[in-house]
Amino acid sequence: MKITNTLCMLTTLLCFSGLASAADLSYLQKEWALANYQLTGDAQDMRFEQLIVAADKSVESHPNDAELLIWQGIIKSSYAGISGGLSALGLVKDAKKSLEAAIKIDPDTLKGSAYTSLGALYYQVPGWPIGFGNDKKAREYLQKALIINPEGIDPNYFYGEFLVEKKEYDAARVVLKKAQAAPARLDRKIADEGRRSEVALLLSQLAEG
Repeated sequence: MKITNTLCMLTTLLCFSGLASAADLSYLQKEWALANYQLTGDAQDMRFEQLIVAADKSVESHPNDAELLIWQGIIKSSYAGISGGLSALGLVKDAKKSLEAAIKIDPDTLKGSAYTSLGALYYQVPGWPIGFGNDKKAREYLQKALIINPEGIDPNYFYGEFLVEKKEYDAARVVLKKAQAAPARLDRKIADEGRRSEVALLLSQLAEG
């Protein structure tokens, strides 16, 4: 009887933990989309600062949750791109650690999103001696993301942006058009609309060039 009760308690705790983790993930995804695509200025800064606190608390509560680690990395890297300055370098280093930790736990989580975000960091961050930027690693991680999620909007967009920066324009058009045709994601309407706008902007720049 004692063993049965203990097992029931453990099952309940695990289920509750899973529900809490899923709720945290949904909150971070939705609030990130609002902050990234619908807010500007001080309101955007404030929302991202709140999101970083929320992400850190979620990961502290669920340290082995690869999905939460990925979103911790996404939020910090996104805010680094917005805020700039010396604080941005600390944020991207923290983001890199979160994404690498997620890959160690499960590289396929969220359809390889850790590879996508880490690849984006490697081409967006300055190289040595300022930062850890590395185009070879960027290409490697972005291609790994596309192997896992070949039709996804995010891996195709970021690989397309990378190829534009490398002046590989023909290849960039191919992957950006795949991003443009990517299927909608469940409960990610704002994020999809924002990303499609970024894809369209890159394609229009390529057309003008």
